[in-house]
Amino acid sequence: MDRILIVDDDIGLCKLMTRVIGGMGHDVLSALTIKDGLKALQSERLDVCFLDLKLPDGNGLELIPEIKKIPSSPEIIIITGFGDANTAEIAIREGVWDYLEKPILPQKLSIVLKNVLQYRKALNKTQPTSLIRSEGIAGSGPLIKECLKALKTAAISEVNVLLTGETGTGKDVFARTVHYNSSRSNKNFVVVDCASLPGTLIGSALFGYEKGAFTDAKQSQVGLIKQAHGGTLFLDEVSELPFDIQKTFLRVLDTHLFRPVGDKEEMKSDFRLIAATNRNLQRMVHEGEFRKDLFYRLNSFSIALPPLRERLEDIEELVRYHMSRLCKGRGLHPKEFSSSFFDFLSLYDWPGNVRELFNTIEIVMIQSRDEPVLFPRHLPDSIRIKVARESVAHDKGIPEEDGEKEKAAYPETIPPLRQFREATLEKAEGRYFLQLMAFTRGDIKEACRISGLSRSTLYNLLKKNGLSRTAWQTSQTSPR
Repeated sequence: MDRILIVDDDIGLCKLMTRVIGGMGHDVLSALTIKDGLKALQSERLDVCFLDLKLPDGNGLELIPEIKKIPSSPEIIIITGFGDANTAEIAIREGVWDYLEKPILPQKLSIVLKNVLQYRKALNKTQPTSLIRSEGIAGSGPLIKECLKALKTAAISEVNVLLTGETGTGKDVFARTVHYNSSRSNKNFVVVDCASLPGTLIGSALFGYEKGAFTDAKQSQVGLIKQAHGGTLFLDEVSELPFDIQKTFLRVLDTHLFRPVGDKEEMKSDFRLIAATNRNLQRMVHEGEFRKDLFYRLNSFSIALPPLRERLEDIEELVRYHMSRLCKGRGLHPKEFSSSFFDFLSLYDWPGNVRELFNTIEIVMIQSRDEPVLFPRHLPDSIRIKVARESVAHDKGIPEEDGEKEKAAYPETIPPLRQFREATLEKAEGRYFLQLMAFTRGDIKEACRISGLSRSTLYNLLKKNGLSRTAWQTSQTSPR
């Protein structure tokens, strides 16, 4: 029997939804606050969570990362009486199933719930329990879990896959993992780096050519598309594919037929396509830089890889994984890490993402070859300097203390109540985190325990409020 949780402070709505959902033959639980909802999520196996946004103890969006950590990974359906386009976009990007505005009609509720439960049952039947090969992918945070979930779905199908994300997020690793967990794993995985091939050569590289087709064609060459026959063709940085080649390649995707340069006969290649880009293809289509028809063919199934700064909780696992590989490969004893080492890494924004992190760890390993325990001082100076500069800059922006004089009693303008409330809450939140850092003396583990926040959420909120772990040292807040 499916188990459904409703998190909403509207008792009347909870009763109505309980009656409708219970009438469909499901178990229903309800909670009026984020705190009680989290307790239910942690103690029960749940399939679906209906989540309100405006709750007495916070915004429902804050609960989404916690829901994604639950082993049963219940699907999330947002229900709100204060809907707006921006919030809806944020919710969808966070991976929610649907976004419903109140009042919710029983018929609409029934349809949405039937669809989501049908999806879960189908997914459980077809999705492999684990990846056969996943070397290079590390992390257990909610964002990477969602990516792995999508990866498994892609691996058991023949659909075209489009991997998006910033440079260094691991698109090439994900592409290989899809291939190695597919039915084509015993065939070639052929990489085409569209950014490194000159526009004049990419056609002959893709399609191959016959001897004498052009001046330098001293002998025939099999193209990359043919080399991928039976396997996977990976177009890396597909956004750099020349516009004239895009039209030709679209036909190849549709028919799997192509003609080598200088040849009169067409050839066939049975390949599976995976493409990747760090650019916004939809925007390129709008600006006339990429073919719309090709974009839709590439975008049959997309996986957006998150930047490292949005999955800070995975840093420790990524570092341990890569350092272990490096030490083993060079015959060195495994390294130990101080807790401050990982705390420091979480203060850096990692513009180069996982690739930059792995390069950094390799530098650390080389420079500390004979040292058994690693501390922040072992990190490259460039990273330590950047973190230090940001810390100093943030400390100067400490929120005002309670008891400071307010501005003139008769201001020139008065903001709307909602705007005033948001500004007041933001100011109070800044003071809370300043006091939290003072009370714990910058101990992140203790601060997480007291606040009930995950490490990554705490770091994000500190950054949002312009604070660092050491902000309390220069403030007037009373120390512990």
